[in-house]
Amino acid sequence: MAASELYTKYARVWIPDPEEVWKSAELLKDYKPGDKVLQLRLEEGKDLEYCLDPKTKELPPLRNPDILVGENDLTALSYLHEPAVLHNLKVRFIDSKLIYTYCGIVLVAINPYEQLPIYGEDIINAYSGQNMGDMDPHIFAVAEEAYKQMARDERNQSIIVSGESGAGKTVSAKYAMRYFATVSGSASEANVEEKVLASNPIMESIGNAKTTRNDNSSRFGKYIEIGFDKRYRIIGANMRTYLLEKSRVVFQAEEERNYHIFYQLCASAALPEFKTLRLGNADYFHYTKQGGSPVIDGVDDAKEMVNTRQACTLLGISDSYQMGIFRILAGILHLGNVEFAYRDSDSCTIPPKHDPLTIFCDLMGVEYEEMAHWLCHRKLATATETYIKPISKLHAINARDALAKHIYANLFNWIVDHVNKALHSTVKQHSFIGVLDIYGFETFEINSFEQFCINYANEKLQQQFNMHVFKLEQEEYMKEQIPWTLIDFYDNQPCINLIEAKMGILDLLDEECKMPKGSDDTWAQKLYNTHLNKCALFEKPRLSNKAFIIKHFADKVEYQCEGFLEKNKDTVYEEQIKVLKSSKKFKLLPELFQDEEKVLSPTSATPSGRVPLSRTTVKPAKARPGQTSKEHKKTVGHQFRNSLHLLMETLNATTPHYVRCIKPNDFKFPFTFDEKRAVQQLRACGVLETIRISAAGFPSRWTYQEFFSRYRVLMKQRDVLGDRKQTCKNVLEKLILDKDKYQFGKTKIFFRAGQVAYLEKIRADKLRAACIRIQKTIRGWLMRRKYVRMRKAAITIQRYVRGYQARCYAKFLRRTRAAITIQKFHRMYVVRKRYQCMRDATIALQALLRGYMARNKYQMMLREHKSIIIQKHVRGWLARVHYHRTLKAIVYLQCCYRRMMAKRELKKLKIEARSVERYKKLHIGLENKIMQLQRKIDEQNKEYKSLLEKLNSLEITYSTETERLRSDVERLRMSEEEAKNATNRVLSLQEEIAKLRKELHQTQSEKKTIEEWADKYKHETEQLVSELKDQNTLLKTEKEELNRRIHDQAKEITEAMEKKLVEETKQLELDLNDERLRYQNLLNEFSRLEERYDDLKDEMNLMASIPKPGHKRTDSTHSSNESEYTFSSEITEAEDLPLRMEQEPSEKKAPLDMSLFLKLQKRVTELEQEKQSLQDELDRKEEQALRAKAKEEERPPIRGAELEYESLKRQELESENKKLKNELNELQKALTETRSPEVTAPGAPAYRVLLDQLTSVSEELEVRKEEVLILRSQLVSQKEAIQPKEDKDTMTDSTILLEDVQKMKDKGEIAQAYIGLKETNRLLESQLQSQKKSHENELESLRGEIQSLKEENNRQQQLLAQNLQLPPEARIEASLQHEITRLTNENLFYEELYADDPKKYQSYRISLYKRMIDLMEQLEKQDKTVRKLKKQLKVFAKKIGELEVGQMENISPGQIIDEPIRPVNIPRKEKDFQGMLEYKKEDEQKLVKNLILELKPRGVAVNLIPGLPAYILFMCVRHADYLNDDQKVRSLLTSTINGIKKVLKKRGDDFETVSFWLSNTCRFLHCLKQYSGEEGFMKHNTPRQNEHCLTNFDLAEYRQVLSDLAIQIYQQLVRVLENILQPMIVSGMLEHETIQGVSGVKPTGLRKRTSSIADEGTYTLDSIIRQLNSFHSVMCQHGMDPELIKQVVKQMFYIIGAVTLNNLLLRKDMCSWSKGMQIRYNVSQLEEWLRDKNLMNSGAKETLEPLIQAAQLLQVKKKTDEDAEAICSMCNALTTAQIVKVLNLYTPVNEFEERVLVSFIRTIQLRLRDRKDSPQLLMDAKHIFPVTFPFNPSSLALETIQIPASLGLGFISRV
Repeated sequence: MAASELYTKYARVWIPDPEEVWKSAELLKDYKPGDKVLQLRLEEGKDLEYCLDPKTKELPPLRNPDILVGENDLTALSYLHEPAVLHNLKVRFIDSKLIYTYCGIVLVAINPYEQLPIYGEDIINAYSGQNMGDMDPHIFAVAEEAYKQMARDERNQSIIVSGESGAGKTVSAKYAMRYFATVSGSASEANVEEKVLASNPIMESIGNAKTTRNDNSSRFGKYIEIGFDKRYRIIGANMRTYLLEKSRVVFQAEEERNYHIFYQLCASAALPEFKTLRLGNADYFHYTKQGGSPVIDGVDDAKEMVNTRQACTLLGISDSYQMGIFRILAGILHLGNVEFAYRDSDSCTIPPKHDPLTIFCDLMGVEYEEMAHWLCHRKLATATETYIKPISKLHAINARDALAKHIYANLFNWIVDHVNKALHSTVKQHSFIGVLDIYGFETFEINSFEQFCINYANEKLQQQFNMHVFKLEQEEYMKEQIPWTLIDFYDNQPCINLIEAKMGILDLLDEECKMPKGSDDTWAQKLYNTHLNKCALFEKPRLSNKAFIIKHFADKVEYQCEGFLEKNKDTVYEEQIKVLKSSKKFKLLPELFQDEEKVLSPTSATPSGRVPLSRTTVKPAKARPGQTSKEHKKTVGHQFRNSLHLLMETLNATTPHYVRCIKPNDFKFPFTFDEKRAVQQLRACGVLETIRISAAGFPSRWTYQEFFSRYRVLMKQRDVLGDRKQTCKNVLEKLILDKDKYQFGKTKIFFRAGQVAYLEKIRADKLRAACIRIQKTIRGWLMRRKYVRMRKAAITIQRYVRGYQARCYAKFLRRTRAAITIQKFHRMYVVRKRYQCMRDATIALQALLRGYMARNKYQMMLREHKSIIIQKHVRGWLARVHYHRTLKAIVYLQCCYRRMMAKRELKKLKIEARSVERYKKLHIGLENKIMQLQRKIDEQNKEYKSLLEKLNSLEITYSTETERLRSDVERLRMSEEEAKNATNRVLSLQEEIAKLRKELHQTQSEKKTIEEWADKYKHETEQLVSELKDQNTLLKTEKEELNRRIHDQAKEITEAMEKKLVEETKQLELDLNDERLRYQNLLNEFSRLEERYDDLKDEMNLMASIPKPGHKRTDSTHSSNESEYTFSSEITEAEDLPLRMEQEPSEKKAPLDMSLFLKLQKRVTELEQEKQSLQDELDRKEEQALRAKAKEEERPPIRGAELEYESLKRQELESENKKLKNELNELQKALTETRSPEVTAPGAPAYRVLLDQLTSVSEELEVRKEEVLILRSQLVSQKEAIQPKEDKDTMTDSTILLEDVQKMKDKGEIAQAYIGLKETNRLLESQLQSQKKSHENELESLRGEIQSLKEENNRQQQLLAQNLQLPPEARIEASLQHEITRLTNENLFYEELYADDPKKYQSYRISLYKRMIDLMEQLEKQDKTVRKLKKQLKVFAKKIGELEVGQMENISPGQIIDEPIRPVNIPRKEKDFQGMLEYKKEDEQKLVKNLILELKPRGVAVNLIPGLPAYILFMCVRHADYLNDDQKVRSLLTSTINGIKKVLKKRGDDFETVSFWLSNTCRFLHCLKQYSGEEGFMKHNTPRQNEHCLTNFDLAEYRQVLSDLAIQIYQQLVRVLENILQPMIVSGMLEHETIQGVSGVKPTGLRKRTSSIADEGTYTLDSIIRQLNSFHSVMCQHGMDPELIKQVVKQMFYIIGAVTLNNLLLRKDMCSWSKGMQIRYNVSQLEEWLRDKNLMNSGAKETLEPLIQAAQLLQVKKKTDEDAEAICSMCNALTTAQIVKVLNLYTPVNEFEERVLVSFIRTIQLRLRDRKDSPQLLMDAKHIFPVTFPFNPSSLALETIQIPASLGLGFISRV
């Protein structure tokens, strides 16, 4: 395929970019061969001319189609190159939040720097057992693949985790180990994992440090071998460590720290136990302050120290050893602070009593002078003598640092040893999985010896990786029989040879170290001379003579030679080590150097540098003479090379799995991708090399079926043949002409790089052309259809419009003609009628007018004549009438006015009175003020009246004076002459008149003032009244408002209470379901433990191998069964101990004695409980009596007598109880005597004692029953008598009076209150006297009643003695008849007694009813007790008879006749069949065997009545109940339950067996309920069925046991269902294409997924539905309850939905639009199945709701905010994590689909942030809904059931 075919217009390519590494661009025109420039357009719209390399003419790499972007496996990409890999990783990491990606056999893990919910146990369970390619990439998938290959191939495995510091290597290794611990299936593996994880805090504290790239960087490599046994369970682990960076102990770069443990010690220096270490701040010590960054943000070193110490304790490092470790570490810190002083240029000294050295020597337990001497001197040994030479200050400092590094390295070694000891297992290791966590390739600005060793190790690992990849490629080609062509891949063997071969870099370095005057410079010159210009991988920097460059597989690295020799030798002086080893006070210190003797030389130094701390299983060979000198000469490089070879041997002996960890950015930002850093790491970790190897051959591989399914659209019908392989060959030969671009294998087609993209392009073009053609055709058809419809509509409209217009015109013409005719006749009629009317009117008017005028003239003349006469009389009468009327009106007006004024005054007074009264009611506080105002008004009225009287008197005086003066004037006029003589007198009188007038004027002014004041007061009063009215109105409105608010609040409270009630009801239902689920889970756990116990017991029996027949059921087993299924749980351990001792001599008789003892013991317990209850009640009544005695002093003698009587009764009960116990002890003694025929035969002492006991117990029970009734009636009457008194005494509560007194502040009020209180006291005293009298009367009546009761008691005792002589049936009838008679007589007596007082009679009737109820309860209880004792006696007698059958022949017939218990054992004979089955006791095991153990559901059981075994078992129980045989009932029920458990344990994986016994167990449970005799279960019974109810035994406890058994069977049925459905669900619901052709198969990578095409052996949806039909038919055939079937179906559908959704959430290839359609179609088929089976109301459809919503989420639009809102409202059954996960995983299958934008996902997250749901991603597929067993009575009559002969139950007879 030519380049011109691919590099066409609109093709997208990648071009280099300095910032983003690679940029995407689009071709603007086709590329033609010979073009030197490509016309491109970048994604941001910028045009660009890309110049091709004139030499290579290499075109830029093509970009993959969008549907291939984001693939799980990078090898699935059609174009395999660096930009494609980088872009795919970025899209998955940034857009989809996926951190794992496959790259062939490599798992690429990008550190998200964020906690992700993808490591829970549910995720582990989802990946467990799955193929690696079937699920999305994950570290768990790699771990599962390693675990599976270890078990399948029986070959050890290795997981190689590599990457830069901070890339997440340690976390990935930890999750891999967690996966192994979870899936290994052992019960103790968690402890191993805990210990391995507990080693992490220790190893991190001593091996991790802060660097510039990582705050917790591992400064060593480790290889952990996790050991497994033959069952592949974790048994232990072993750790090897490599390349510890010891130089960090003495030196740290800027912004870096020393190892964490030093800072943890400094942070914990204040602890009391660390006081002796004399530590301080980290800035004080030289070894911890060089980096200048002693604190890590967010890390508390003190807390980390606590974690480290806890981990040490968990791993078995004692506190003393821990303190020893901390002493050594503190000593290292103090050693770093030791300073040296110059003595001269070649020597130095330490100041005397130097504090740091003193502390170091104290901690190490060595001599100060000796250590100070050897820190400044060294020993030189020659052949003849030894010299001690001083050293310079620089050499002394280096020697000090070397000593510190050596101590730390040995301590590290010692700790690793102890960790391995803690992880070691004594069990033999069968296989192991190794997890290698080691440095990745490193390159810094300054690279030294450490980076050289790390990169050397990575070269070795890369070589092994390349060889493994090459080997896998070769195996794949050979397997598919593809012609093998050598793939050119990068072989880094030359680089490895450059480093480790003879005369290599390491060899020259070791040689230079041996030279006396060797230096870094001379070594560099040797390197240049040896390798420069001779090896292409070795270069020399231009500007340096002390560095060299090596071309590694990842990149060029420049190494600085300075320090190589010193680090390689890393010497420490022997004398210093000897000083430390000589420590006798510190035992741990010599342990660190105990292995040094083999490597130390008598010369001056020992190589102790970067020794890899490997723990191998290979034993070293024995040391040979002279080997010591060679060993100590090994340098660090030499030892590291040996360790590396050993590691490679281990890895080559295992199957490797590769995990490459990538650090996305250097700033630890979550989900931030730095392309430059990522590319650098991808090149370094070998991922791109894997891509290159894959791309060099045939990277794309398709099976023939997948190719046919994907590219069927490119084939014509005639090209499709029956042979898929030949069809694919024919099509490919037509599509791709170059045959070198593909190869046909046996099962796959192999394509070169780019061919799949080409095929996808052809397929997309074909689909696009088909879409355009379909669009064209559909649009034409739609337009033609629209035109035809419009034309037809237009014609129709025209036709109707024209017809309408014609009809309208014709109508108009007809109306016009009719209107003219109507007008003509109407006008003629109107004119004629008008003329006639006018003529008639004129004539009539003339006649009337003429007559009227004549009559008027006559009348006028007559009126004038008479009017004159009338005027005369009328005028006189009018004058008289006017006078009288005027007079009368004047009088009447005066009266009316006066009456009106009086009424107005009265009304005003009444209004004032009413308003004041109301005001007084509403405002009590203003009463005094109103009364004062009233008094003022009255006073003013009095003044006003006095003034009026005075005014009247003045007026009268004035009038009299006026009259007198008038008379005087008259007299004076008459005697004018006399008056003239009295002129002076007249003048005086005139003056007096003037004075009187003045007084009159003054009086009138005063009257006017008073009237104005009265009007003003009246106005003020009216204003005040109006204000009061307003206030009253306001108060009314406020009152109404308050009433309204109260009503609203009450309504709101009611609604809130109703709502709360509904919520509480729902919560209670949820709590009930949770409690039921918890209980059923406990049952499940109990069942599992029980099965485990049985298995262990079987194993113990096999191990013991004791050949004792019948030993399988021992006493302990029997007792355990009895305790589980009988009523013997009330026995205490002290009581049970002698019984167990008695059981040992005779196994056969022990159960009999135990049963009798249990029953009698239970009876004694019941009596004790009854006695205790009566005693408590008596004590309570005594307390009440004492309180009553304190209040009523007159009653002590009477009450004392009653208490004495009651205490006497109580003492009698206690004595009787003791008597019963003594008799029981006698019975036990009699039973425990030596058993012989004479002892156990009827008439023997034991037998007679038992009969006497029964008789005495029966008599005493009857007596006690009556006494209890008497006592209870007395107590009830006393309680009723005391209760009113207590109620009335509360009337004089002093607290109420105290509160009232406190409220009274006025003295007058207090006085009034005191008077009222005195009256109240007198009233209370009178009431108290009356109550006292009534109480005395009641006491007298009670005394009489007690006397009558005593007489009645004597009479009852006599009757009881008579009844005891009667037979049992007659005894019951006689007692009932007597009780009825007694109650009737008593009723009549009291009715006559209380005839005059209905209240007393009513209270008597109430007390009588209470007594009757108590009597019935006691009678029922005592009858039940007697019945039980009789039953026990009969059982005992029957057992004695069975055990001593041989002795019965010697007994005379008379003895048998005299035996009182024998007639009870004879069952009553019924004429008709009673629905019971009789069997012998010895046939019980045979019954269980034939009916339960050997019954095959598929065989005989198919043709039976549903639930027939349950009916048979219940009928047998009925017969045992009819016989009143307690032992037989218990034995049958216990054997039945154990038999069902045994069958389910044996055939528990067979669905039909489990379903069959679940159905029968439920039916048996329903039968026990239906025929129990309880009213709640007898509602639906027929009268005949009610006759079949159990009569003697209450089996409620056995119903609970059967219910628990049914729950266990149901849970086992669910597990069987799950095991059957589990393999079908994913294939049938997700992978299989039910609608063919909807979803095409996308290209897959190296790890092929399970094919979605329905081949033979694959499951489809039809397989699931057939299996569901099978389940349903089997359950219906077995007669399972319909409600139970619904619950099973609901559980099945939940499993289907949960498993499908979980796999959907973990499979990116399944999250597409077409797959959503497939899922919805599959769900609709399941819903159709529910409708066919009438199970839609079972709740099964609701369990599929999360799956339905997930499918809808795949199909809805995902663009706008409206779409986001619709999704949030639609997906209410999905959690936020699930919704976001589906959107992130959504992948287009075709080019026409669009990806979900990141912004849209953010919008969804914002809208759902307030939703409170579980953060868990996956559904719990193991969840089992709590099951219930609703009561389902059977209509089947027991007497009609026939037993088939095929069951082999001929030994059972019908009764």
